[in-house]
Amino acid sequence: MPQQQPLKLKGVPGSPYTRKMLAYLRFRHIPYELLLGDQSNALDLPEAKVGLLPTFYLPNADGALEAVVDSTPLIRRFESQFPNRAAVPTHPVLNFINYLIEDYADEWLTKAMFHYRWHYQADIDMAGTILPHWSNIQESTETLTRLKDYVANRQISRLYVVGSNEITAPVIEASYKRFLLIMNNLIEKQKFVLGARPSSADFGIYAQLTQLAKFDPTPAAICMDLAPRVYAWTDLVDDLSGQPAAEDGWMEVAEISAVLGDLLTEVGRTYAPALLANAHALQNQQAQMSTTIDDKPWQQPTFPYQAKCLQWINQLYHTLDTTAKSQVDTVLAGTGCEYLIRRQSE
Repeated sequence: MPQQQPLKLKGVPGSPYTRKMLAYLRFRHIPYELLLGDQSNALDLPEAKVGLLPTFYLPNADGALEAVVDSTPLIRRFESQFPNRAAVPTHPVLNFINYLIEDYADEWLTKAMFHYRWHYQADIDMAGTILPHWSNIQESTETLTRLKDYVANRQISRLYVVGSNEITAPVIEASYKRFLLIMNNLIEKQKFVLGARPSSADFGIYAQLTQLAKFDPTPAAICMDLAPRVYAWTDLVDDLSGQPAAEDGWMEVAEISAVLGDLLTEVGRTYAPALLANAHALQNQQAQMSTTIDDKPWQQPTFPYQAKCLQWINQLYHTLDTTAKSQVDTVLAGTGCEYLIRRQSE
């Protein structure tokens, strides 16, 4: 069913996935109406099954509004319903690589975002102070002060869910620093992940950097020190409504390994073993997953959603024809990402 315009969504600036979708909508020239913070409370809008941000209010098959979350499938929905300026490449190999990198940004880089925000005191103070303002800008100073402690304590208590703890902290921080250097070098070669035009992978990466590089003091200082190009790139991606989107702006498949090899190796070094260990633990009905990532121990609660992420990566791979699968296999070989693919005979 065609979407009503403008699209209506609820979100806040401190939600990286809100930032991801807003940047995507601006690039695609899709009109939207953003309900910031508590603005949605006065409207008769449906509740999402899972209270995540952003929440879009979209017509279902019967034309009734429903609350929809999850940025990656939302982007695919909008790609099919709005023409022009696509953010998902049609070439099947580029499409798969784009999906894999976007998933890494959404599910692995976000560990760094949560970790830095709620691990170091300067970041706790910053987020604890500003996040309540973003959702309740007209509340009294007294109420906002009380909310600071509530928000900080609630989020710190939930760090274990995303895998941030004393065991995993060294892995997360080392991975973030390597990513910054890799991304800095990548941007020097080409403006966006898949060439001269942005893809949803760019918006996924950008989303986490709006917090890591631009808001939270500790990771922002690291970004400025190691990768000032990444710091500046994050500002550029915020509004790409004027960016050209020529079809020949996508990179060639033959260029992927040379240009994206380091980034894919980082995905295979960190995110791939986490996905596989999580899936193995869930299969064995274990509440905790334990593995080794980057030659260091990793322990965290199992995460059913990330089992779905692994499943979706494989589903997309198995939609490829023989030639595209062979090209993807060549790109992934030696990166560690090849272990994510379950052959259909397995």
